[in-house]
Amino acid sequence: MSKVFTDQPEGQAQLTLSWTPQPRDLYRSVPVCFTAETKETQSDMRCVVVMATQSPLTQGIVSVTCSPNKMVVALEKASMPGIDVNFLQLLDSSCSLTANATHIVGVTSFTACGTELQEQGDFLVFKNQINSFVLPGEVIVRRKELKIDISCQFPKSVSISSYFNIHKSDYVFTESSFGSFGYTFEIFTDGTFTSNVAPAAYPVEVKLLDMVYMGIQAESDLPNVSLFVESCKATPDDNPNNVIFYDLIKNGCQRDETFKIYPSNQMSYNFEVQVFKFSGNLDQVYVTCSVILCETESSFSRCSQGCLTDPSRRKRSVTKETVGHSITQGPLRFVRQAVSNAVVEVNPPPVQPYIKVSGGGLGFKETLSTAVLASTFSVLLVLAFLIFGYFIRKRKDEDRRSLLVSGWEK
Repeated sequence: MSKVFTDQPEGQAQLTLSWTPQPRDLYRSVPVCFTAETKETQSDMRCVVVMATQSPLTQGIVSVTCSPNKMVVALEKASMPGIDVNFLQLLDSSCSLTANATHIVGVTSFTACGTELQEQGDFLVFKNQINSFVLPGEVIVRRKELKIDISCQFPKSVSISSYFNIHKSDYVFTESSFGSFGYTFEIFTDGTFTSNVAPAAYPVEVKLLDMVYMGIQAESDLPNVSLFVESCKATPDDNPNNVIFYDLIKNGCQRDETFKIYPSNQMSYNFEVQVFKFSGNLDQVYVTCSVILCETESSFSRCSQGCLTDPSRRKRSVTKETVGHSITQGPLRFVRQAVSNAVVEVNPPPVQPYIKVSGGGLGFKETLSTAVLASTFSVLLVLAFLIFGYFIRKRKDEDRRSLLVSGWEK
């Protein structure tokens, strides 16, 4: 037993006693007596009798797994002997639990079995409870009681991410009129869309003009709903509002000529697109898509309208559908390829002037100087011949005129 004194204002004091009963203390009465005294007076002794009894509630080893739209609780049987799975239920008595050789298991979606949704700041908390119960008309009970609170907590817009450069894969959203639903956005290794790229492999290295395969999977407990991808755009980072972007899909219409959609079920959307990069020194690409879930049977939902060339004229559907939610995947990192020999031959390096270092003879510069001097001398020589010829012709013309004048005078 331990005790802690705490001074309080106005001369008051507080004593806290702590005692952890041991198995040998079961059903043992332990008196705890005390008095209070000052410098002048002392109170009468008072005693409190504490008895350690066995709790009617059983505690054991429990694990809770939270997925995009449900939670799974597993109770370890060995830690809770004497618990009968046939007398356990969730908050909704119609939801029972199952058992195997080692565990008692309960599964509930976030919209069923009495699961309650609470807002706690920036988080959404889904709560339920496992309880033991008695049958109507039972007068006495010899079964152990059980009460376990279970919960899953998510940010209001959650990206469950890990590994290098924030590999984004799973998203969970909740709307009051549509319940809880989730999306998975993955990059796949090939066009079969059966093997996704491991989170440890991010950022995914790609080469220019390769094909990249991506897929979106929706999850919802509501029946007869379908997935619609309204837009997809590429950005150089994970900010979908970056001023640098490239539209792959806009208003349900394909904008990239290499974009190809693969057939899939109504809750999946698989596509491929040829690898590209942004201009400049931007070597990474993220893809952000806006996704919607709609009631399948409605012919007026956004999912049924498909490509809209004039979205401003779209009439808001009165059927049940979610708002558009943005999900992001990436990054794809562009890998620069080594320059081939053929490219080197097409773009040869600049030729450097050759200057002979040793040995006899003229180098490149000396040869060039000699050629320039020889050319200049040749030009001057031609000019001299032209001038000499001009004066010769002029002299002959003067002599001819003199002869004509002399002949006329005679």
